[in-house]
Amino acid sequence: MKFSEKDEFYMKRALALAKRAQGHTSPNPMVGAVLVKRGRVIAEDYHRKVGTPHAEALVIEKAGKRARGASLYVSLEPCCHTKKRTPPCTEGIIKAGIKRVVVSMVDPNPQVSGKGINRLKEAGIEVQWGLLEEKAKRLNEAYVKYITTGRPFVTLKVAMSLDGKIALPTGESKWITSEASRKMVHRMRAASDAILTGIGTVKADDPLLTARIKGAKSPIRIVIDPELDISPDARVLETPPQTILVTKVKNHNRIKRLYDRGVEFLFFDGELDFGWLMEELGRREITSVMVEAGSTLPSFMLKAGVVDKVVFFIAPIIIGGRDSYPAIGGPACERLSKAFSLKKLMIRRVGPDIMVEGYLR
Repeated sequence: MKFSEKDEFYMKRALALAKRAQGHTSPNPMVGAVLVKRGRVIAEDYHRKVGTPHAEALVIEKAGKRARGASLYVSLEPCCHTKKRTPPCTEGIIKAGIKRVVVSMVDPNPQVSGKGINRLKEAGIEVQWGLLEEKAKRLNEAYVKYITTGRPFVTLKVAMSLDGKIALPTGESKWITSEASRKMVHRMRAASDAILTGIGTVKADDPLLTARIKGAKSPIRIVIDPELDISPDARVLETPPQTILVTKVKNHNRIKRLYDRGVEFLFFDGELDFGWLMEELGRREITSVMVEAGSTLPSFMLKAGVVDKVVFFIAPIIIGGRDSYPAIGGPACERLSKAFSLKKLMIRRVGPDIMVEGYLR
């Protein structure tokens, strides 16, 4: 489909509006909408959180009678089903008399996918889709993964030295990367539903794992602790936010005491199946997980095939030492051909550091 430069301009605006809700709409997608008439923006808005009006409804309400004959630019296909807390946007668009709708990406939700577009076309509205589609998919990558698989989108974050070390042999790791990188990590946390770590990291660093940004929500904290070794004084147990312990221990007097403090549990037997864990998190409507851990847990998760994206912050320092902790521990690949490779690679500066981001093939 052909689009004009103005079409692209307005869709970029819709995507920028959608991004404002990052970290607040889960398990819903982020959606922005711009209503244009005679070359002028007459209304724009975005979906803020679950249960509140969708972006399309907000701009139609703002525009009122002026919406008749206007063009609507929306970052995601308008919904058409009634199995949700808000009315279907397609009917509001038709009732408002909007003449043209430009959609960035088709909604992967089977209840909507293509049906919203077809409903608008049946009503005589001109509909085009696919404008800046890749940007829209990237913005809502967690929603796309969750709605199509029932599992959360998993991002592995690593902060390391130029030679791939995350800590000295003593365990010292604060701070390898810069304050600029740490600020970005807090923004990443705020955009995630949950942070996942291992008991080793909790013992070594006693982290809070919160998003220390004004106005941001802190994610759920998930700790892999098979033998329930966590200290009752660990800061990660402070609530809110919510904390979930993943453990094999089921009959311990500490379980009830931790329950009483608001801690939740996921119990497993034998070896931890990360596929099972992702299914369980999906059932809790956790759509995105950020992994912040030491060397061992990331290696197991990569091997299990549950990691979707990696973000490496690389500091311009060299630590050295055979006994320093590597970024990814565990056994090495049998052959280079079996190494984990990345696609859609992006590299940029963050303060003095380099950030490398890519998706697992």
